[in-house]
Amino acid sequence: MSTQTGPALDTQPRGHAFTPGPKGLPLVGNLPQFGKNPLAFFELLRGHGDMVRWRFGRNRCVFLADPDCIGELLTETEHTFDQPKLGIAFRTVLGNGMIVARGRDWRRKRSLVQPSVRPKQVKSYAATMAASAVELADRWSDGQRVDVKQEMSALTQKIAVRTIFGVDTPADSEAMGRAMDVAQMEIGKEFAGIGALLPDWVPTPGRARIKKAAAVIDAEVGRVVARHRDGEEERPDLLSRLLTAVDESGTHLTDDEIRDETVTLYIGGHETTSTTLVWAWYLLAHNPRVRDALAEELDRVLGDREPGFEDYAQLTYTQAVVKETLRLYPAVWLITGVAKEGATIGGLPIEEGTRVWSSQWATQRDARWFPEPEEFRPERWDAEHGDEIAEYAWFPFGGGPRVCIGTRFAMVEAVLLLAVLARRFTLDVDPGEITPVTGLTLQPDRDVTATVRAR
Repeated sequence: MSTQTGPALDTQPRGHAFTPGPKGLPLVGNLPQFGKNPLAFFELLRGHGDMVRWRFGRNRCVFLADPDCIGELLTETEHTFDQPKLGIAFRTVLGNGMIVARGRDWRRKRSLVQPSVRPKQVKSYAATMAASAVELADRWSDGQRVDVKQEMSALTQKIAVRTIFGVDTPADSEAMGRAMDVAQMEIGKEFAGIGALLPDWVPTPGRARIKKAAAVIDAEVGRVVARHRDGEEERPDLLSRLLTAVDESGTHLTDDEIRDETVTLYIGGHETTSTTLVWAWYLLAHNPRVRDALAEELDRVLGDREPGFEDYAQLTYTQAVVKETLRLYPAVWLITGVAKEGATIGGLPIEEGTRVWSSQWATQRDARWFPEPEEFRPERWDAEHGDEIAEYAWFPFGGGPRVCIGTRFAMVEAVLLLAVLARRFTLDVDPGEITPVTGLTLQPDRDVTATVRAR
């Protein structure tokens, strides 16, 4: 099953032309509107056109809503668009890892990290993913009350610790998990608030908290790296592969680079999958028809056994549930770039230094690309009978040269974990609407509690 490409649905794009967005305020521009509710603001911009001018503080910005234009931004990154300088909270946590690095530095790091998450390696991690989910399923019982966010977070943390670090002691995951929770919150606060405009040297309580969290992360990663360096036996985990990787000149990653890439992989392998699974359970609880269709596939493909990597390709509806969840609640909800000299979008020049934005949330809920966009309808992803979906109308993992290298890992993990748990249980999520809030990933605004029901 794969995303189909073809003509856009409903109406045609409104044409490649810059249109003005909502009027901003002196000095801060549209920052107050953006900071109050970034998702609603992006939907507001989408209503103004497909290439909308606005201001983030004094910074010139263009918002893109048309998939063709988004594709240009994604595919031209590293050529005519640069990575933006992200906030100090983000940089304090992720350092200068692949997400932040530019140019030759980015290409070198990607070449060193990518072999660790190739399909062959992901296949080797699949057994750990499924086994970890089975351990959780064995602890659940009919009628049990659970905190879904807490359960999914603990599960994906365990998998991240096992696959990345090759260890399995609670302290590793618990300490990292608590620090990451702080980082998630503070990055979101800084990004959408006045902190985004403050110079790096200005002290704030939030920046103090992020430094403390980063110190915990540094200590935990440093401790595990030292353990790996001291060990003589070969390990199959991601960290061991990073430690032995060499570039074209025969140079290894430095300790600081190991730290930055390890944290990047940890966030990609834990935060995004955990969040996606929480939203999947929420959507399944509110859509019994989809829940029944999922159960039918799991019974038909798996019977009374647990899934393995070889089942992934056969679990097409389970994949569609994950894809549709990522459409409605994309863990990564924003992508930006900065125009270099000579940059264009839709054949129109963009002034150097302009910050170009696109939002998975806004585009993936656009009725032009997805009929009944608010409906949870996995069938739209059916390879033979589903919708024709324009390329870059769905881009939860980005695209182009900087597409997330952990895409395969994340999809296999989400599908296998959902298959293990949904084969044996359903979750009756407590009534009430849950609102997404923007942080490092798109998180529910409150605890997601549910009653476990044995199938």
